[in-house]
Amino acid sequence: MDTYKIIEIKQSVFEDNNKDADLLREELKKGKTFLLNLMSSPGSGKTTTVLRTIEALKEEMGIGVLEADIDSDVDARTVAQTGAKVIQLHTGGMCHLDADMTRQGLLGLGTEGIDFVILENVGNLVCPAEFDTGASKNAMILSVPEGDDKPLKYPLMFSIVDVLLINKIDVIDYFDFDLEAVKERAKKINPNIKIIPISARTGEGIDEWANWIRTEIKKWKQE
Repeated sequence: MDTYKIIEIKQSVFEDNNKDADLLREELKKGKTFLLNLMSSPGSGKTTTVLRTIEALKEEMGIGVLEADIDSDVDARTVAQTGAKVIQLHTGGMCHLDADMTRQGLLGLGTEGIDFVILENVGNLVCPAEFDTGASKNAMILSVPEGDDKPLKYPLMFSIVDVLLINKIDVIDYFDFDLEAVKERAKKINPNIKIIPISARTGEGIDEWANWIRTEIKKWKQE
């Protein structure tokens, strides 16, 4: 007879985090702050997309940004130049944010007068998909140079997001990237996913992206 216990730590961690995430969502709802969790691989154009998003919406709403990184404040410095309220989160080597880390970031940021917060998650297509941050909606960026096979390689990420931004479409002619194949693969994993091709560099598709955010915030307020 075995004399030791087996504890499923992973399941326990996720269960506790999910409860905390639900509580955070309730708190944000009461505070009337919409939180968007933005995920992607490193180099996908996440920060440039954040800058474009702020530019498109800053006259309509108070915007805050949580910049998550393992150890850097480069992105926070860049975003701060827009005038948006921003705070840098260092994860201490961890490859994701969970609900408690997100709450700490929001407390540091301060949400008074902030209608819309963008959480720029750590660049990674694996860990961030596993942890609910308490966000109102989840979004991800897939850039053209990464290839069109990412839905096949990282299905969990595509399954948990509400919107997929396909970035760097201005260079699509220079890469072996099948846009329709990506759409088909993503829809097979997540039939309800919204797909918006954009170029954060040129601004193409940003109006559609900004309109999606406006619509989702409006629906969220009416729920």
